[in-house]
Amino acid sequence: MASNLQMSPQVEQIHGEIRDNFRALANGFQKLDKIKDANRQTNQLEELTDKMRESKRLIKEFDRKIKDEEGRNPPEVNKQLNDEKQSMIKELNSYVALRKTYMNTIGNKKLELFDNGAGASEPTADENVRMASEMSNQELINSGTKTMDETDQAIERSKQVVHQTIEVGTQTAATLKGQTDQMGRIVNELDSIQFSIKKASQLVKEISRQVATDKCIMLFLFLIVCGVIAIIVVKIVHPGNKDIRDIPGLAPPVPTRRLLYARTTDHFN
Repeated sequence: MASNLQMSPQVEQIHGEIRDNFRALANGFQKLDKIKDANRQTNQLEELTDKMRESKRLIKEFDRKIKDEEGRNPPEVNKQLNDEKQSMIKELNSYVALRKTYMNTIGNKKLELFDNGAGASEPTADENVRMASEMSNQELINSGTKTMDETDQAIERSKQVVHQTIEVGTQTAATLKGQTDQMGRIVNELDSIQFSIKKASQLVKEISRQVATDKCIMLFLFLIVCGVIAIIVVKIVHPGNKDIRDIPGLAPPVPTRRLLYARTTDHFN
């Protein structure tokens, strides 16, 4: 059937690699029967397990490619490719079951297969241990559909989480912007307060200088007043003191009218 399939070069290359792995698995399990040493059997089984993991990856890649090319292929070709994919899955499951049998025989429980989970069109982990003869095409399709539904639900939950995260981020950004604006206003107010404090300091200095000048003037006037008062007191106490006669305003008045009268009388005589 595989030789009659119409495949693109990429799909054909992947298909060839899967078939090569299956041939290697078949030869490997035949050699396993001839090995008597348990340690060598374990090592051989590990190598076969790696081959099965690689085959699983290639089958997933094969499925992805044929789905990408589904719109360009006729319906019968798509059906043949899907049937070939299901056939390869069954063959891989048969090797998985055979591996489990050998593991039970050897008694080695350390090996684990398909630790990354089942693919979109592959059986689940529980179905991997079943014999291929027990699984029909409908069971495989149902299993793949179930896995796809679970994947869609997980994606939907992820979308909801992302949407909630975006909303929280938006609210946080708005809060931070408001806090930034508030901090800017506080800084401006602090600058205004600092400027006002500087102006007040300068005004206080000017007032202090003016008060000091006024005190000096008042002290000088006070000294002058004290001097005048002292002279007046001295004049009253010692009216005959010659030292203060010549001070303007304090010397006794000159008898000018009497002198003028005396001169007039002498003139007529």
